[in-house]
Amino acid sequence: MVEFRGVSKVYQTGHPAVDNLNLSIETGKITVFVGPSGCGKTTSLRMINRMVEPTSGIITVGGRDVSSIPAPELRRSMGYVMQQAGLLPHRTVLDNVSTVLRLNKVPRAQARKRSLELLETVGLSASMARRYPNQLSGGQQQRVGVARALAADPPVLLMDEPFSAVDPVVRAELQQELLRLQRELAKTIIFVTHDIDEATVLGDTLAVFASGGRVAQYAPPEEILRAPIDDFVAGFVGRDRGFRRLSFSPGDSLPIHPVPTVLWGATLPNTAANPDDAEAGATPAATAGSEWVLAVDAHNRPQGWLLRGSHAASTPLELIPGGSLFRDGDPLRNALDAALSSPSGWGVAVDAEGKVTGVVKAAQVLAAIDAARESRY
Repeated sequence: MVEFRGVSKVYQTGHPAVDNLNLSIETGKITVFVGPSGCGKTTSLRMINRMVEPTSGIITVGGRDVSSIPAPELRRSMGYVMQQAGLLPHRTVLDNVSTVLRLNKVPRAQARKRSLELLETVGLSASMARRYPNQLSGGQQQRVGVARALAADPPVLLMDEPFSAVDPVVRAELQQELLRLQRELAKTIIFVTHDIDEATVLGDTLAVFASGGRVAQYAPPEEILRAPIDDFVAGFVGRDRGFRRLSFSPGDSLPIHPVPTVLWGATLPNTAANPDDAEAGATPAATAGSEWVLAVDAHNRPQGWLLRGSHAASTPLELIPGGSLFRDGDPLRNALDAALSSPSGWGVAVDAEGKVTGVVKAAQVLAAIDAARESRY
């Protein structure tokens, strides 16, 4: 367990960067420090491994006061991942991952073997081992940074906005990769971000920092979204916190309906495109007499929607982008987003390989949301 007891950090200006911080961070869980810029979350993180020394108070890790441990030894006992990965540009990927192991006097052959195992653990192939950082994408560099941080099998992993410098698609992939690793390794992870969506996706517990270096609320993400403690927290999590809260309601009970599909580039079939069209209220948001058909590739992966009105069956139609997807295991938030972002009004459901399994309907998602709300109270 990591504990802060009355910890403050005051710089020469006299204004506290961190003010009387008292936190108990649970072992084996992800705790996220979240808040606006300049609120003390990164300073708090860096005081754990003594990159920043506190002005007052005590920080303990596993019951030991960190001030009693030599700073180099303390830092080698923890994993640390920063925003830009911080890889040594003149060393190969393998040598970068081996850095802490070699500092800890692990024999070279053993360190290289362990490093290759870790590359596989973070989703990189062994063929990457001899590359240099400038030969990797931003997402790959961050994966190497995570592998390096895990090399010495540290009980505590500190992550300072590690995914903020990559594009949104890669960021989402890295978030899911971190959650997968955590399920396997059960580290004590302290993660810093200014993004409330990222915080709620990753965190078992959130510490919402406010200006002046104080923690405004420390609670599970669902509680913070449901009942922010004050106006600052309510403003920070945003007016759409009810939508974010849907991330904690599973969507596995939603019915998946069949949907007419056509191989993209083939002739549009002369069939009605309304799944379960005998069902009341099932007609999508389209003009009278028009039909929606889902275009797929040869592997049954969605490509977009086709809308046929008065066109002949053989007339080429424009492919309309299909919105977000609802995947196996996704929460109700993703289901609602898939339905609302789809031009047809149907959210496309896909399996783990991205292949179409059917569609979800907005009305049924809303009914499931209502049922989930009623079950809580």
